Amino acid sequence: MTPRVIRETCHLPGPPDLVWALLQRPDTLRHLTKGWLSFRPLDLPDWPDIWKEGAYRAAVSGPIGIPLGWQILRVSFPPPDGDTRFIRDQGEGQMVRVWDHVISLRPEGDGTWYSDEVTVEAGWRTPFVAAFARAFYRRRQRRLKALVARSHREKQ
Repeated sequence: MTPRVIRETCHLPGPPDLVWALLQRPDTLRHLTKGWLSFRPLDLPDWPDIWKEGAYRAAVSGPIGIPLGWQILRVSFPPPDGDTRFIRDQGEGQMVRVWDHVISLRPEGDGTWYSDEVTVEAGWRTPFVAAFARAFYRRRQRRLKALVARSHREKQ
């Protein structure tokens, strides 16, 4: 099956440094994915306070705790391109062979232009995983927008 690419973008109501700092924290991932996906570390007692480059093996659960197997979160921070910063997770796992997620952010007006781009490949499940990913990232961006707005207000 051919991989599918899903791209969702939005404008966030806070500066790029705030967004960048939030995205460095595994507790932000927990907040953004709550209710849809959860990730429990398999090789560590808990997630680090701040993501570091490396591979993290996790047990993945869906809504109401439905087990979805294991996933490797392969976190990296590609070099910036001008004002644009990146976080990449070259994930792979039991259910999804390729989950290559690139986050991009850059200054835009009084806030941050933000993008999630994910390439998924899951054999015959690819169309279903791609449809899930589109809905997932739209919801994730709504939750991120609210988190950034709240964090920005608290810092002022």
